[in-house]
Amino acid sequence: MAETERKENYVVEMLNITKVFPGIVANDNITLQLRRGEIHALLGENGAGKSTLMSVLFGLYQPEAGEIRMDGKRVDIRDPNDANALHIGMVHQHFKLVECFTVLDNIILGVEPNKLGFLQKKDARKKVLDLSGKYGLKVDPDALVEDITVGMQQRTEILKMLYRDNEILIFDEPTAVLTPQEIHELMQIMKSLAAEGKSILFITHKLNEIMEVSDRCSVLRKGKYIGTVDIKDTTKEELSRMMVGRDVKFAVDKAPAQPGETVLKISGLTVPSKVHRNNAVKDVSLEVRRGEIVCIAGIDGNGQSEFVYALTGLEKASAGQIQLCGQDVSHATIRQRGKAGMSHIPEDRHKHGLVLDFSLEDNLVLQRYMEAPYQKGGFIQREPIRKYAEELIEKFDIRSGQGPVTKVRSMSGGNQQKAIIAREIDLNADLLIAVQPTRGLDVGAIEYIHSQIVRQRDLGKAVLLVSLELDEVMNLSDRILVMYEGEIVGEVDPKETTVEELGLYMAGAKRNTGRKEGAAS
Repeated sequence: MAETERKENYVVEMLNITKVFPGIVANDNITLQLRRGEIHALLGENGAGKSTLMSVLFGLYQPEAGEIRMDGKRVDIRDPNDANALHIGMVHQHFKLVECFTVLDNIILGVEPNKLGFLQKKDARKKVLDLSGKYGLKVDPDALVEDITVGMQQRTEILKMLYRDNEILIFDEPTAVLTPQEIHELMQIMKSLAAEGKSILFITHKLNEIMEVSDRCSVLRKGKYIGTVDIKDTTKEELSRMMVGRDVKFAVDKAPAQPGETVLKISGLTVPSKVHRNNAVKDVSLEVRRGEIVCIAGIDGNGQSEFVYALTGLEKASAGQIQLCGQDVSHATIRQRGKAGMSHIPEDRHKHGLVLDFSLEDNLVLQRYMEAPYQKGGFIQREPIRKYAEELIEKFDIRSGQGPVTKVRSMSGGNQQKAIIAREIDLNADLLIAVQPTRGLDVGAIEYIHSQIVRQRDLGKAVLLVSLELDEVMNLSDRILVMYEGEIVGEVDPKETTVEELGLYMAGAKRNTGRKEGAAS
């Protein structure tokens, strides 16, 4: 009897699931059991098989072996329509949104309300606005997805799931693109959803979030199931050991900065907004010198993206000057800026970082294919490219099913991120612009990437970090500049400030314009 009662607690059971891709067993005989009304975290390194397992549950992949049960009965989930019919919803790590559609159109896509074949948006809009208000997911239903921030795209995905009245909610890295305030709000939303009886599967690399919000946590490593623990009985250190198989340092080891000559000097940079009439970036001036990591902190959507786009040549500034190593690059092309000494880890790895249908080796050589020995007489030289790619794959521990010839689209998000970081850091540029460099990475990979960024600083490079992760901002920076509504509203020393003070600047409640941006801290 006890056994029967225990089984009935599981709203979903994934039993002995095996999923194989060319060259890799992504899920190797994994069993996962979800109780009704619980928040169950799924933890693992990049490429451990977490997203694959959830994609099997959502019907995106068919497993080679194993079965799925709901309330004790076997179910066949052949595609996402089957999953939705079973009230399973999923917010994907890389959003599944139509960029030229509005927020509202994306939310109702596939379940459009109609009368006699005519679209009826009025009731749908009311339901979306009610859900938005109830869960604190502020969105503009009429905005085009291509014009909104990544954070708002995330909210759109969550509303899409709630609009369909799903009972089993899968969140794949839901906080990777959110600000600390938005993360706190999402944690509260998840708790209230669970309290309403919804069951949540929560993929994340962030141990703090698991400890705060989850009831239980299952750990995967290299495609295998390691174990399930009750959160109340474990620690962050124990979870990280289960995840990577060794102890992980959570603090960044770095000596005090030794700033040298100015590498980047920005004067009066102004960038127009694509979304509204105001400027997204307003008269920003700053300097970054050799041997220092300067971080631009702020809540997402306060002009950081537009600032980086103008700085790297992805968008045109309407005013101001950008000097790199004494050279005016304000009107230079992206490649000219690269040759002048700029490398860039972009915030959106799919839009600006990778060519998804190229192989890993071709993506790793994207910045260098025009140089010898990778080309000769205008012809690509495959052997040197393969050798170069293999070196970076080993050095940065980039995991892929077929090594250098793997299509980047088939790799996990974290390993895609490692590929970009490997390519940009290996350029050995005078200025490294790193935007959300550890987004979607596990604690072991974050530890390594942070050490690589510090190493660039110690080699005499200038590093401009743009991050929404307050722990990263405080741990990695030598100076912090806070951007609010397109302006630099404060400059602080991470050794002398607190997260709370930083939060006041980020919310626009405090300003510190007495110090000259770029002045020595």
